[in-house]
Amino acid sequence: MGGSRDRTDGGDSRTDGCGAAGSGSGGSRPVDGRGTGGNRPAGGPGSGGSRVADGLRAYRLIAGMWLRSTMAYRASFIMTTIGNFAVTALDFVAILLMFSRVDALGGYTLPEIAFLYGLSGVSFGLADLAIGSMDRLGRRVRDGTLDTLLVRPAPVLAQIAADRFALRRLGRVTQGALVLGYAFATLDVHWTALKVLLVPVMVVSGWAIFCAVFVAGAAFQFAAQDASEVQNAFTYGGTTLLQYPPTVFAKELVRGVTFVLPLAFVNWLPATYVLGRPYPLGLPRWTAFASPLVAAVCCALAGLAWRAGLRSYRSTGS
Repeated sequence: MGGSRDRTDGGDSRTDGCGAAGSGSGGSRPVDGRGTGGNRPAGGPGSGGSRVADGLRAYRLIAGMWLRSTMAYRASFIMTTIGNFAVTALDFVAILLMFSRVDALGGYTLPEIAFLYGLSGVSFGLADLAIGSMDRLGRRVRDGTLDTLLVRPAPVLAQIAADRFALRRLGRVTQGALVLGYAFATLDVHWTALKVLLVPVMVVSGWAIFCAVFVAGAAFQFAAQDASEVQNAFTYGGTTLLQYPPTVFAKELVRGVTFVLPLAFVNWLPATYVLGRPYPLGLPRWTAFASPLVAAVCCALAGLAWRAGLRSYRSTGS
């Protein structure tokens, strides 16, 4: 049930899938571990705008390459997308089976849990679609193939994030969106303009928080090398945790995902405002609107962790 990692990517981890990033750049560049080179815009060699533009361009090129590769076998793409949808749908089927025996879980009704499930599923699904390949970094560190990315005139983070871009992961997003639609249709909630506005804010903020967790987990792999399962415990395991109400968990766990790894800001805290329920830790009401700020802080910290990890990389020595 929940938290299972999609393992159908195929291919050898030594296969270098980022060849499109360096196309058309020409020339050689020093190995500085940051890969901001290429033909730089007028913003200057150290400008943040140039690095972001380079990263987005590299990501678009690499993801587009994998997308064209996927569309060459459309029947396979359709089948794997449906399979991804079906596997993730089993999580909600398990919840439906629970409610065939109970009327509430942790004091929450089925539509309320569907609301939590849908928000978590869509936010995580979008993050997994965008940068779900980050957990392969440990293998690249261990076998030395990360070196080939360091010498390219493109940001390493963009190359790793877009490597083996898998459009079939839309199956998870679609399934989460359908459950969220069911929740909207069945929830007994007085919808105000603020509550309606809070829903897309939750999705975007949750996406950013999960992206930060992916990047921070990848940064950890510079030290631990092959620690993808540790990373998956916080990404895939985290979204499974958020599918259920906070009232079914011990307060120590709720504190941990609120103040240490703030996954609670993906849906638990803002959803309590929408559903009109108190948060188990008795936090003030304004924290329900803090998700964008928490997401920004998480992304900044993940960026620092990534830079620190990349600077500490010393190759395999072979």
